[in-house]
Amino acid sequence: VIPSMRSLTAEEYVEAFKSFLDHSTEHQCMDEFNKEELPHIMAGKVLLDLTEHVIQFLSMDFQGEQDLKMIRILQAAHPGVLINNEIIEPNPQHVAAYKELVNQAADLQGVSFIWHQLTSTEYEQHVKEKSTHKKFDFIHMIQMLYRVEDIPNTIKFFHSCLNHQGKLLIIILSDSSGWASLWKNYRHCLPSTDSGHYITSDSITAVLRRLGVKYHVHEFPSGWDITECFIEGNPAGGHMMDFLTGTKNFLGTAPAALRSRLQEALCQPECSSRKDGRVIFCNNLSMIVVES
Repeated sequence: VIPSMRSLTAEEYVEAFKSFLDHSTEHQCMDEFNKEELPHIMAGKVLLDLTEHVIQFLSMDFQGEQDLKMIRILQAAHPGVLINNEIIEPNPQHVAAYKELVNQAADLQGVSFIWHQLTSTEYEQHVKEKSTHKKFDFIHMIQMLYRVEDIPNTIKFFHSCLNHQGKLLIIILSDSSGWASLWKNYRHCLPSTDSGHYITSDSITAVLRRLGVKYHVHEFPSGWDITECFIEGNPAGGHMMDFLTGTKNFLGTAPAALRSRLQEALCQPECSSRKDGRVIFCNNLSMIVVES
């Protein structure tokens, strides 16, 4: 590993991630899932204890935008029911962004929020130390399992946190995505600073089968316009490459041969397509709904 190459800090990751969101249909893809599938998923959740009349909602998300959309769908599916939303997010900037969204929203009556600035592993340790194994009706993990050390045990723990008829939603990159092809065929092009992040939907469903739990997979197409990655000196392209590799200033610090191999891999049809002269990276997502 070349000494000048290093991983992104939390603050640098936020900047690179913003560039990704600005040029991809990631959130639009999730919006489509929320609109088409989530109401049916949550309609099956029956609140048996009318004295409680509360939906317990645990989320592991980035910045809260998707949480609030899901909360509004829950409100529509169960009008008049209180919603307790607990959030697990280690990045302080993401926590602050979510709190700001909540402060700006005027339609969240009957919704309470508890923020845990912790990793999922730290939250699990906290629960076990305090012996307060709280149960939830709906838990989601949006694009967060890439940075979890022990994925099977993490899924097993949070599945154990589901109430009767509760649902666990895992959103992860699809095996049909360019990421899967890139990681499978061109892993040698990626710097070691990004090791441990190579996981797609097939790995998750394999874990779920071993755990013996029921699940359904919904596939949704998503694209990421990476054209600027190939324009020398383009700031947005630099941020995209940083996000892609998990490396600060990848284009400026990586060896020329490594840059060349990775950019060549990104242009392959297994990773990207061309539309109107633009290079569109395949960012397809798998929405995996796990039963309690």
